[in-house]
Amino acid sequence: MEEHHFKCPYCWEDISMLLDLSLHTEEYIEDCEVCCNPIQIQYATANSTLMRFDANSIEQ
Repeated sequence: MEEHHFKCPYCWEDISMLLDLSLHTEEYIEDCEVCCNPIQIQYATANSTLMRFDANSIEQ
């Protein structure tokens, strides 16, 4: 597990979450710990290194 910091796509506050770098790709929805809006989290790893991370609003 590795802590990763990013800005919420809704309230722009800095937040962090633990990422499981043993997974090659992951995609899920998690609520912002500040504003409680749902964030779509997507990330990819290679050799236990974070290669890509996206945190997007789910509004269309």
